[in-house]
Amino acid sequence: MFRANFDDATFLGVVGAIALTLLELTALLSALHAIMASRTSQGAVAWAISLVTPPLMFVALPAYWIFGRSRFEGYVKARRGGDSPMRDVLEDVGRIARERGLVRTDALGACAVLERLAWMPFTRNNRVQLLIDGKATFDAILAAIDAAEEYVLVQFFIVKDDELGRDLKGRLLRRSRDGVRISFIYDEVGSHKLSSAYIDELREAGVDIRPFHSNRRNRFQLNFRNHRKIVVVDGKVAFAGGLNVGDEYMGRSKEFGPWRDTHARIEGPAVQALQLSFIEDWYWATRDVPELNWTPTPVEGGAQDVLVLPTGPADSIETCGLFFIQMISMAKDRLWIASPYFVPDIHVIAALQLAALRGVDVRIMLPAKPDQLLVYLASFSYLQELEDVGVKIYRYQPGFLHQKTLLVDDRWSAVGTANLDNRSFRLNFEITILVEDMCFAAQAAEMFEQDFANCRIAEADDLKNRSLLFKIGVRVARLMSPIL
Repeated sequence: MFRANFDDATFLGVVGAIALTLLELTALLSALHAIMASRTSQGAVAWAISLVTPPLMFVALPAYWIFGRSRFEGYVKARRGGDSPMRDVLEDVGRIARERGLVRTDALGACAVLERLAWMPFTRNNRVQLLIDGKATFDAILAAIDAAEEYVLVQFFIVKDDELGRDLKGRLLRRSRDGVRISFIYDEVGSHKLSSAYIDELREAGVDIRPFHSNRRNRFQLNFRNHRKIVVVDGKVAFAGGLNVGDEYMGRSKEFGPWRDTHARIEGPAVQALQLSFIEDWYWATRDVPELNWTPTPVEGGAQDVLVLPTGPADSIETCGLFFIQMISMAKDRLWIASPYFVPDIHVIAALQLAALRGVDVRIMLPAKPDQLLVYLASFSYLQELEDVGVKIYRYQPGFLHQKTLLVDDRWSAVGTANLDNRSFRLNFEITILVEDMCFAAQAAEMFEQDFANCRIAEADDLKNRSLLFKIGVRVARLMSPIL
């Protein structure tokens, strides 16, 4: 009996030792992978140390293979490969737009840089309308869906089966039964609570609804999220901006109250550029390119030049972060930014500081009420270094601020999905609509002024006067900023 127990214990000990050795070896190889593959030195150091440090490795190892990758493999090859039908679409859209004189050919300096970041040119003769908050946005989107004649393209990060979600579903069901083709992409991480019944009902009515498949190459990978919000109708009108499909975006949340957000309605040749971004994602998800209207049409009286900027982890360079740095460096008089999440890297912080030192009126609007605690805490860590050079931080008071907007001088305005954080810079698929037009900039400035009136200025003392526990939380959150 003693011998049997001894043998069992010895066997279990050997198995445990082998398992621990394999775990340590896997952790070491993962740390080497992080060092070789991470886009930032901060991220590489954070992962490598946690992966080889007991007992942190027991948490860090599974976390790394869920969140640690920084490259989205296969997307570019699928999009631009020599045998890809997407390649033909890309070439045809550009050729038609140039033949019709709808592409700006005088891009120099800053404009040329922006076009190279976007892999698309500025288009002429567009009309862009600001849609402020949920009612204006979804009134316009649902009206366009109701008026669709041929097809509707729908893409959202979050879709909920609530009052707004059911309203959207009902419109799509009716239009599909009327013979309108509908292609619908949702992000499976953002929409993880969406019921299968919701999806099945749309499919049974003929709606082609698909997940983006951000984890196609690794089923445990949750890092790469398609954060874009796009609707295109008949290739003639399009929508993009910060709003998802959920009742909170209509201001119905008991927790957050009024929801401050901004979307844009676009007509003109920029619609084809926005449609192209959708189709690239659709091709990744389905390996199919549907028949669409690729003929860009100028808007009568449309005087706005527009650049559509898709960014994401499939890009060979950090396009989103470089876009913000470029816009900040272009500012001469005014730089106003609204973002719900503010965890910028050192390069963006340096660009903001330099702009303020040049005498630019730099204002950043953030929410006063958080929906993500770590991101909220991290934002306090930047107050002193920005205040020292004259950057003003505003905290929006009435409800939750979720808009992602930017204004540079009296000329450039942007509406999109990208936040000022590492996730948008490096990990999420985002879309930004950049408008070069003084009239549109004046409208954006008026919108910002109204929002600033509902803010209070945040100061470095807001952190100094907090408890020690709060200050520790801020520093810990700042340390985690590369992976937030």
